[in-house]
Amino acid sequence: MTDSKYFTTTKKGEIFELKAELNSDKKEKKKEAVKKVIASMTVGKDVSALFPDVVNCMQTDNLELKKLVYLYLMNYAKSQPDMAIMAVNTFVKDCEDPNPLIRALAVRTMGCIRVDKITEYLCEPLRKCLKDEDPYVRKTAAVCVAKLHDINAQLVEDQGFLDTLKDLISDSNPMVVANAVAALSEIAESHPSSNLLDLNPQSINKLLTALNECTEWGQIFILDCLANYTPKDDREAQSICERVTPRLSHANSAVVLSAVKVLMKFMEMLSKDLDYYGTLLKKLAPPLVTLLSAEPELQYVALRNINLIVQKRPEVLKHEMKVFFVKYNDPIYVKLEKLDIMIRLASQANIAQVLAELKEYATEVDVDFVRKAVRAIGRCAIKVEQSAERCVSTLLDLIQTKVNYVVQEAIVVIKDIFRKYPNKYESVIATLCENLDSLDEPEARAAMIWIVGEYAERIDNADELLESFLEGFHDESTQVQLQLLTAIVKLFLKKPTETQELVQQVLSLATQDSDNPDLRDRGYIYWRLLSTDPVAAKEVVLAEKPLISEETDLIEPTLLDELICYIGTLASVYHKPPSAFVEGGRGVVHKSLPPRTASSESTESPETAPAGAPPGEQLDTVPTQGDLLGDLLNLDLGPPVSGPPLATSAVQMGAVDLLGGGLDSLMGDEPEGIGAPSFVAPPAAAVPANLGAPMGSGLSDLFDLTSGVGTLSGSYVAPKAVWLPAMKAKGLEILGTFTRQAGSISMDLQLTNKALQVMTDFAIQFNRNSFGLAPAAPLQVHAPLSPTQTVEISLPLSTAGSVMKTEPLNSLQVAVKNNIDVFYFSTLYPLHILFVEDGKMDRQMFLATWKDIPNENEAQFQIRDCPLNAEAVSSRLQSSSIFTVARRNVEGQDMLYQSLKLTNGIWVLAELRIQPGNPSFTLSLKCRAPEVSQHVYQAYETILKN
Repeated sequence: MTDSKYFTTTKKGEIFELKAELNSDKKEKKKEAVKKVIASMTVGKDVSALFPDVVNCMQTDNLELKKLVYLYLMNYAKSQPDMAIMAVNTFVKDCEDPNPLIRALAVRTMGCIRVDKITEYLCEPLRKCLKDEDPYVRKTAAVCVAKLHDINAQLVEDQGFLDTLKDLISDSNPMVVANAVAALSEIAESHPSSNLLDLNPQSINKLLTALNECTEWGQIFILDCLANYTPKDDREAQSICERVTPRLSHANSAVVLSAVKVLMKFMEMLSKDLDYYGTLLKKLAPPLVTLLSAEPELQYVALRNINLIVQKRPEVLKHEMKVFFVKYNDPIYVKLEKLDIMIRLASQANIAQVLAELKEYATEVDVDFVRKAVRAIGRCAIKVEQSAERCVSTLLDLIQTKVNYVVQEAIVVIKDIFRKYPNKYESVIATLCENLDSLDEPEARAAMIWIVGEYAERIDNADELLESFLEGFHDESTQVQLQLLTAIVKLFLKKPTETQELVQQVLSLATQDSDNPDLRDRGYIYWRLLSTDPVAAKEVVLAEKPLISEETDLIEPTLLDELICYIGTLASVYHKPPSAFVEGGRGVVHKSLPPRTASSESTESPETAPAGAPPGEQLDTVPTQGDLLGDLLNLDLGPPVSGPPLATSAVQMGAVDLLGGGLDSLMGDEPEGIGAPSFVAPPAAAVPANLGAPMGSGLSDLFDLTSGVGTLSGSYVAPKAVWLPAMKAKGLEILGTFTRQAGSISMDLQLTNKALQVMTDFAIQFNRNSFGLAPAAPLQVHAPLSPTQTVEISLPLSTAGSVMKTEPLNSLQVAVKNNIDVFYFSTLYPLHILFVEDGKMDRQMFLATWKDIPNENEAQFQIRDCPLNAEAVSSRLQSSSIFTVARRNVEGQDMLYQSLKLTNGIWVLAELRIQPGNPSFTLSLKCRAPEVSQHVYQAYETILKN
């Protein structure tokens, strides 16, 4: 009879019987009893009462029985730590056993028992096993070090296990090397700053030698480790690629994807002129194609990875279009992914084949798939210009089928084709208008309205068509309402005499009867534009539109480079970096492709600074003028928000418009334009009370929570960093930092003129940001800045500017103007400048709030290498407005309970655990806006370590 019999018993009171059997003198009876105990434990019964009896069975030579006892021990040691100590002697003894299987079993079980009291007893046995003569024991001990590090990192470092682990990379046995690499990688992930895997050409050579001989999991560990290495030049990169390439023919798909990751990363360093580069491209295609013959789930993972590879290097699979053609029995998720890759690979050479295939798909029965196929035809037209005409005629054939959802998708994509090829295919508009009545989806209705508004002069009854949409204006979605408003304004500007009543009607609906702020704002802007300067309105509304780009859904290059480094992991399936879905930030390291060598012809795009960059450090990306222009145009350029002493500068500040005529001219009360049609201005009652008021008047009490607190706090100030290098600003160099003193925030700037001409007329402007930071006064440089001259300026800031969540949360985009030009830069501000001085919560309130905030909002961080005691920590944090509400001592640990408040009223509660003599602190943060926690933790680190 098999072991399944142990799971069928339902006897009551069997614990007592088992106890008797476990203490039996007969070995067979003992083994049977332990099997019954393990079976009960497996199905969820509590058999912890038998702990001492099971532990007594450890003293045996029978390997099977020993394994079962160890399994029980792993499960119950945590709930019975005092009892578990009884087993320590047996572990120590088993580590000396002549049988290597028993030595390995003992060390493996030791690593799985997560009980602090026991760990120190296990150091000696582990040390012996790491140097054991048998490779099976050594490879098991290597993994045990990683487990022990997770329980007590300090102990592992003090005992020198990490150095022993590094030595194992040079071991003669490939499996030991693989496990040592896996353990070091695991430890390095939880401590990104530590340089544990100090890879050099010699150690890489050892790894590559081991690669050929170890198991598939060992190969994956080694390949992942190689992917984190940056070769010193293209020759070394080529050498590594040559030795990794044979892994592409491995039977295990995970090994194949890990090898592809290494090759994709190192190809970055190879010149495209090399013969080897072309050979490598050819070798990459077959293993990827082979992955598509696996079961659907594996196909999907392979397709998500191929999607990234094709975006980075489309030439890898350009001749493999047919393998992405959809099979009738493919699940929908595989079909949609294949469709996406087909579009990415579409080119003039294969477009006829692709279009024939897509037209076939559009007659399928699966609605989602058909929609995507129709949309794909439109994307082909936009991508391959030569195919546009054929695509449009295919779409018209599909519209003639009169299948509702096909017609709607076709109209959406034809709108995009019009944007890409203006004045080319407008003859089809009549056919589209025939299908107006059948449109019931917001996107299709909005697309049709856009077409009618854009080509109103070609459609005789355009006003009637738009009026038919206007009848149910309030039942439409926001997307349709916004499009309808713009389309009717376009129609009015093209045919003013016939449509004055219609435009008056839509503006009234959008402003007076709507509670959607976007719609209302757009309505007011059009209303004011039309009533003051119709010529300007025409230039704005009927301006020539930029052509849409070929591929609108490509992943942003910096993110794509990062995702290529994560091929074969969850990040490559989600198409998101690990930081977006791994909670707690532990073990998340931002990766990037290696820089191209001098022999490569194209340059890399600059890396964006990760969210974890130190406060005050400059972001690597300096946005181009085009990036910031749109957002800076939306800035409120009215008077600054500040207290009475700064009020005198309001006129100057309001006059500064860095971009020459922003939105303030639209919002001001100007005389009606001469020659304007008899157009009624918006009624006074309909304009929101604060539309003409200064920005701050309504919001100051909401955001400016720092007033009324006069305590002078000496909060930490970071040293000035270069924010704008002279070479990027025509000779103007800007260094800066942020300070908070006595409740006031300042931006301390150092301007240096490194050009050959005098600089004057300085002004500054911020983009909208997460906490509403804005200049509270103009940028005053009192005298012209001569060549080589440097001037120090402190610019007061308020927190009552426009608020918009940024990524990262503490980034700030700035425009600085002088007589030469307007310059843009980005920087990160440290969050502690936003900690207000009245942030001390009383104890009862603290306790109630801590309980009230959900547990999932709690984030835990480690602050390392901080030798301060609890008093010094509390005092230093208080000087930066982090207040200690209560302090307790629990089991020799100092527990500080702290509160702080941000300028926008968000409270953050903290628990700081300090073990005297240990320089590592544990910080737990709770906040109703959990995205703030990472930045508050950085503020703690900055304040305590400087």
